[in-house]
Amino acid sequence: MTTSHEAEALFGNRFLTERAPSTTFPENGMRPTDAMRLLAEDLNLEGDPQRNLATFVTTWMEPEAQRIIAENLHRNFIDHAEYPISAEIEQRCVRMLADLFHAPGETTGCRTQGSSEAIMLGALSLKWKWKERREAENRSTDRPNLVFGGDVHVVWEKFCRYFDVEPRIVPLEKDKYTIGPADVEPHLDENTIGVAAVLGTTFTGHMDDIPGINQLLLDIKSRRGLDIPLHVDGASGAFVWPFLHPDSQWDFALEQVRSINVSGHKYGLVYPGIGWLVFREKSDLAEDLVFYENYLGKTDATFTLNFSTGAAMVLAQYYNFVRLGRDGYTYVMKQMQQNANTLATNLRESGRFEVIGDDLEQLPLVAFRLAGDHASYDESDIAWQLSAERGWMVPAYTLPPNAQEVKIMRALVKETMSREQVERLTQDIADACTTLDEKGGTTQTERQQVKRGTGY
Repeated sequence: MTTSHEAEALFGNRFLTERAPSTTFPENGMRPTDAMRLLAEDLNLEGDPQRNLATFVTTWMEPEAQRIIAENLHRNFIDHAEYPISAEIEQRCVRMLADLFHAPGETTGCRTQGSSEAIMLGALSLKWKWKERREAENRSTDRPNLVFGGDVHVVWEKFCRYFDVEPRIVPLEKDKYTIGPADVEPHLDENTIGVAAVLGTTFTGHMDDIPGINQLLLDIKSRRGLDIPLHVDGASGAFVWPFLHPDSQWDFALEQVRSINVSGHKYGLVYPGIGWLVFREKSDLAEDLVFYENYLGKTDATFTLNFSTGAAMVLAQYYNFVRLGRDGYTYVMKQMQQNANTLATNLRESGRFEVIGDDLEQLPLVAFRLAGDHASYDESDIAWQLSAERGWMVPAYTLPPNAQEVKIMRALVKETMSREQVERLTQDIADACTTLDEKGGTTQTERQQVKRGTGY
């Protein structure tokens, strides 16, 4: 007769019948196989990344890239004395991005943990450069403001709150989900540290009128003597527009664009987390943000918010650059765009949905909403039904002020999404709507209960 311990060793994992440690630090450890199984059982309840059409983040890389990542997880990127090749590869990536974004000459930049860190750094440099200009003119520096639209990521508002800058947010409007020069101009003054424009919004995948805003800033510099820089938030779009819309103007080819951020872990096709910040010229990086330290063995200059971080994703980004090149990235982006166009056509032809702005330059995604009167359910009900029935994660959300009455859905079409999966998703959306036609929507039922006084 085997003992309980022997049985565990022979047949399985005791956490199949016992609670997993969750509230107190474990007194004793366990075998590596048991620890692996414990985690695996929890992770089995996660969503399937291949059906997660909500996230912009990369969910698949080639086996060779995965091997590079696995073999370099132990490298601390910031330790340039011990890992100088990793540092050199970072700068290769920065130079390649500067070339891709039409930087006019020698530039500078860095890898970041993602676009949130890159935006914080870029906006800090805007503030410090504005402060330098004001101090040189013996003017006050106590009322900085930053102008951006309601279509930005929340990190822009975080920056303003964390670093004491007044946010001047241009509201959206129904059927107007990006901003242009006429929206920006009333908010500009001598205390404006910069304007942030989005290339590929989270909400609908479109771009602000970056050329128009650039021209406005040039006119203001000429007429009023105010040199207001433009930062392009290309978290998603700066790895898409150069390949899908190569003739579109948005980058350093425009004079007032002084810095650009982009997420390598989005359409850069790298696992999280990796982002990039690139300046037009070295002088666009405020020197006061650069720190010099030598306690890792050599004197290094650093201006990132984070310090220790892994080198693996920097190396994975370089792998993609040399593996794909312009031709490869163009092929991948066009493949995703083609499948997004097919999905948009399918949804439109179903008669149930209105597709938003697919005739404009856009990320490879489909933004859509119910057409006509569907009193018994809404987009949130469809999102829930898709998840419950088929495991698809397709978000439904309201747009920012003053378009908050508009609710839409958004499907990201990823590199791994095949034409067959597009057709399956189309059918699953139709089936979800058929089910909701028969039973009504949960969210609508809750609204009716609230009106009758029987809800929470």
